[in-house]
Amino acid sequence: MAYIPRLKQEYTERVIPALREEFGYKNIMQVPKLEKIVLSRGVGAAVSDKKLVEYAVDELTKITGQKAVATISKKDVASFKLRKGMPIGAKVTLRGERMYEFLDRLITASLPRVRDFNGIKASGFDGRGNYNLGVTEQIIFPEIDIDKVNKISGMDITFVTTAATDKEAKSLLAELGLPFKKN
Repeated sequence: MAYIPRLKQEYTERVIPALREEFGYKNIMQVPKLEKIVLSRGVGAAVSDKKLVEYAVDELTKITGQKAVATISKKDVASFKLRKGMPIGAKVTLRGERMYEFLDRLITASLPRVRDFNGIKASGFDGRGNYNLGVTEQIIFPEIDIDKVNKISGMDITFVTTAATDKEAKSLLAELGLPFKKN
């Protein structure tokens, strides 16, 4: 028997019926699902120190369990001393089982470690059913050794769903366990 992540199984057994009841989907294929999770991190100081991008790639790789890639600049910006083609950040795209595993770890282990945490803002939706979440410190992830961190910095986490509206996407993410703030 193949391994199935806990959240993926919960999605098929509990979330799909709940969303079908809430929105009245006639077909199971109409129910929105999580397509991918993208973690990205800009390293502004990388213009002067190339090692910072390597640290960022390394940390994202540890957090997600999948090799991160360096992002490069698309154009010259003279005021930032930035040239086209210079590495300025890191990103990793998670799909399938790794995506569900990361989401499970984010909900159960990482978000509760945020200082003064009382839920995530519901204002991060883009109008097309995708959600953006900003994390201010990478040390909330248990995979990061706090003694080996050279600089505390944040990252952006984007949840891409097949939902048509923000309301459907919020219901999907809330059913999967993301702790949204109560108004």
